[in-house]
Amino acid sequence: MTSVELSWAVGRRTIQPLTKLVAPFRNYGAERLPREGGCVIAVNHFSWIDPPLVGAASPRPISFVAKIEAHRVPGLGQLIRAFGTIAVRRGESDREAVRQMLEAARGGGVVGLFVEGTRQHAGIPGTVQPGAAMVALQAGVPVVPLAINGTQHWRLGNWKPISLAWGRPIRFDGLPRGGRGYREASGQIELEIRRLWDWLVEVHGEGRPKGLTPP
Repeated sequence: MTSVELSWAVGRRTIQPLTKLVAPFRNYGAERLPREGGCVIAVNHFSWIDPPLVGAASPRPISFVAKIEAHRVPGLGQLIRAFGTIAVRRGESDREAVRQMLEAARGGGVVGLFVEGTRQHAGIPGTVQPGAAMVALQAGVPVVPLAINGTQHWRLGNWKPISLAWGRPIRFDGLPRGGRGYREASGQIELEIRRLWDWLVEVHGEGRPKGLTPP
């Protein structure tokens, strides 16, 4: 067992229960995440609680991608690196981050990207940046879209309802590896995340029944 695998094993017994305690959530469609092989999880982003939520909801360990500033925060940086989080410099070409993402995906791992690039303060999913599409196309792996709803209203102690909806894996084998292919794939990812998020809004309006399958 690697050090990252050990961190995830320990996290399943510590961080996961704590996350469920402070941010109880419904998890719809997690069985759609392939149980083996490389893939990219493409997630919308509202709150700092989103990464531990996705980690708690995922059946598999995830190599998250986080801005390098988070890695420089004392304590937090050491923690997220222990879980295999990849540092990326936003707003510039970061070849080392791309290399690590491709290495993880090609090696059969799960790469987790909050695809808008930053938190969305308007409370609705935003524009998808090309990172997830680029990794998927270059590594030849599928993208699993994942929508989160509720964390835009969540604060510690307010118990606002939170839900996650997993989409079906999407492959982009017919698209070129380049700008045009990345843009087209990103557009498809954006539409799917928004479709899942709209479904979650309806589900929240119905009281978040258990056992539903996302569309």
